[in-house]
Amino acid sequence: MNDFHPYTIIQKKKNKETLTDKEVKTFINKFTSGEIHDYQMSALLMAISINGMNVAETAALTDAMLYSGETVKFKGNNYADKHSTGGVGDKASFILAPIASACGVKVPMIAGRGLGHTGGTIDKVEAIKGFKTDIDLKKFKKQCEKEGIVLIGQTPQIAPADRKIYAIRDVTATIDSVPLITASIMSKKLAEGAKSIIMDIKVGSGAFMRNVEDATTLAKSIIGTAHRFKRKSVALLTNMDQPLGSAVGHSLEIIESIETLKGNGPKDLTSLSIDLAAYMILLSKKAKTLAEAKKKARATIKDGSALKEFEKLIKLQGGDTSVINSYKKLKVAKETTDVKATQTGYIKHFENDQIGFMCTEIGGGRKKKTDKIDHSVGFIFHKKIGEKVEKNEKILTIYHHKKQQSQVNKIVKTFQKEIIHMSKRKVDVPKTVYKIIGDKK
Repeated sequence: MNDFHPYTIIQKKKNKETLTDKEVKTFINKFTSGEIHDYQMSALLMAISINGMNVAETAALTDAMLYSGETVKFKGNNYADKHSTGGVGDKASFILAPIASACGVKVPMIAGRGLGHTGGTIDKVEAIKGFKTDIDLKKFKKQCEKEGIVLIGQTPQIAPADRKIYAIRDVTATIDSVPLITASIMSKKLAEGAKSIIMDIKVGSGAFMRNVEDATTLAKSIIGTAHRFKRKSVALLTNMDQPLGSAVGHSLEIIESIETLKGNGPKDLTSLSIDLAAYMILLSKKAKTLAEAKKKARATIKDGSALKEFEKLIKLQGGDTSVINSYKKLKVAKETTDVKATQTGYIKHFENDQIGFMCTEIGGGRKKKTDKIDHSVGFIFHKKIGEKVEKNEKILTIYHHKKQQSQVNKIVKTFQKEIIHMSKRKVDVPKTVYKIIGDKK
């Protein structure tokens, strides 16, 4: 029997055997070209999901997906990007990228749209009128080299194998496989040309990784793969048991990002953005120590240079820069409804993924790919885990349309009964960063 017949390769992985570099690449290449069918790929993905892959297999899978399309190459080692595994209210890219750019790091960002309960960077930035994310790779490369910062959506040229495979993973319960996540992330990050890759691996009820142990396994897989491709990488395991910052929803998150760049941001969002940017600065050799990198990062907020970089990015990509000083240029729903505490106590826990789904229910996310995002709706949280709340005190405010009032009234009850959990006893304020793994210089 042909060693590279799909049946043979699927059977090997089903039997917990190790696939060779050539077997992995042949399978992926034939699937991308259409020689191998979706049902055969589904079988291999399930076998990988159940039995895993070792570091060499994962690197081979990444390599095959990476070179299934075009790649960008930059000269110099000061090109760095950050990738988040996705969360609720995660708008850190809009803060850390301008900070890093202001410190001399060149930031080539290829970002995605929302997935499930998590928001997408591209969806959010499109809340800014005129902002173009459909830039071809030649312009992407030129803008990054000349201007130091660029943000586009995933293009058909980048890792087309990943796009085909992901569509199958999404409907075959194979999303949470560490080697599959690793190959998916790294094939795109390597293709965009970044020399240093900073990972923000979310942990908790609003993340795909629900505990530190699973997140650590993923971090080590990604960093190991990065090293095999001669890239520097560090992973921060960060809290996603509650929204990052206060805002959830596209226009509201852009406003909060700008406010953070002005020095008025929530503590957790500001702190995490500085930490992530600092590692981009450090690994790009724009600072000798992490302490120096953090000092430089903070200085860009204080002197306004990071805000200027964000304004420059908006202008370069056709967006309305007046949004920086006039939030009226962003669409924000006019109706508001408060969710109030039903008892006095401390915020103990949020069902954070459900917060994301509730935002989707009022139009702030997609139930199917063809759905149009409503940038104007969302939530502003007034209380975080560990904070004391009096009975009838506001915990969050929902921004919505008048025609949605009856639906929002039901959402308020769902929040109070199922999503917000209270304690009569004092609750510790959780850490923002649980653990840091990888290159430190």
